[in-house]
Amino acid sequence: MPAHILGIGTAVPPSLIDQPAVRDLFLAQPDVDRLTARLIGAAFDQSAIDSRHTVLPELVTGGSNFVDADSRMIQNPATGARNDVYAREAPDLFATAARAALAQADVPASSVTHVVTASCTGFFAPGPDYRLVRDLDLDPAVERDHLGFLGCAAAFPALRTASRICAADPSAVVLVACGEICTIHIRVSDDPEQIVASAVFADGAAAAIVSASPSATARTLELDGFGTSITSEGEDDMRWVIGDHGFEMTLTAEVPRIIGREVGEALAPLIERAGGPIDAWAVHPGGRSILDRFETAMALEPAALQHSRAVLREFGNMSSATVLFILERMLRDDDVHDGDRVLGAAFGPGLTVESVLMRARLPQGARTGAEPAIVASRTE
Repeated sequence: MPAHILGIGTAVPPSLIDQPAVRDLFLAQPDVDRLTARLIGAAFDQSAIDSRHTVLPELVTGGSNFVDADSRMIQNPATGARNDVYAREAPDLFATAARAALAQADVPASSVTHVVTASCTGFFAPGPDYRLVRDLDLDPAVERDHLGFLGCAAAFPALRTASRICAADPSAVVLVACGEICTIHIRVSDDPEQIVASAVFADGAAAAIVSASPSATARTLELDGFGTSITSEGEDDMRWVIGDHGFEMTLTAEVPRIIGREVGEALAPLIERAGGPIDAWAVHPGGRSILDRFETAMALEPAALQHSRAVLREFGNMSSATVLFILERMLRDDDVHDGDRVLGAAFGPGLTVESVLMRARLPQGARTGAEPAIVASRTE
């Protein structure tokens, strides 16, 4: 019996930052030479991002360890200070997204038997999995797993874990939650890779309820298979390490080219398993150029990645949480029909391609009649 995503909830912090305003903040920093200014302008203006959310309102107002209130200089706090913000802010995002997912799925918190969390932008223990049990008043005997430091691709391994739990125990109800506080690792740099990271990453969380019992009232996503592949190159092109002043992202210009060259082979097993054309795509928007290369490599029509591009435009790259924002939109999309094949792909350090094949499912009674309305669960 396959597992189903019954509902997805999302959450973002309240501070909304305008992309041109953040660009201008970086351009106003001292010692920005002409070359760096051109790199900043290009990275921000060509990002295809309009706005992002952050737990750091000081990026707008100034006045903290991150941005000086008077000079508007971006500071460089130590990793411990940055992680303190993660430990303070992440639990509420996880909990808000989880509550929205439970409401969307019409599942009471008391029914949850397992919790699977994923995050790569901070650490604390007891961690997000533990806090969800406490914050949602779950049964203390709920089994917990946390996937750490898998980067932007972590949502699919988390869903794979949930699917396998449901296969082993058909009565299981699994809460999957991904949350990232990327903006705490912001820094001034003349390194093109770091400039790109500062231009695209954002904060957010998303959660999904996974069960072997499909919903009787709403559209679901049936989990039909998973894939993972390490590309022949990319180990040094996408990396995520802990430095003395925050976590340091390496994201070279080779990443889109590697994805464009190798993603077809990586996804071939799931495409073959689908037994027909893919009807909808949920592709992690690591950046505009990654989506462009993916679209070309897979010979897709521009509309195929509309949800990925919309999430990138409105929210930026929220690392592991981002692809669940895309799937949440698909649950509300009237153009996604019963039986449609949905293929998800996300890219993590290594360079690793994680993928999932899904099928959209309507409730049995709605397959020949009107489709029930799906209420958005995004919290802002």
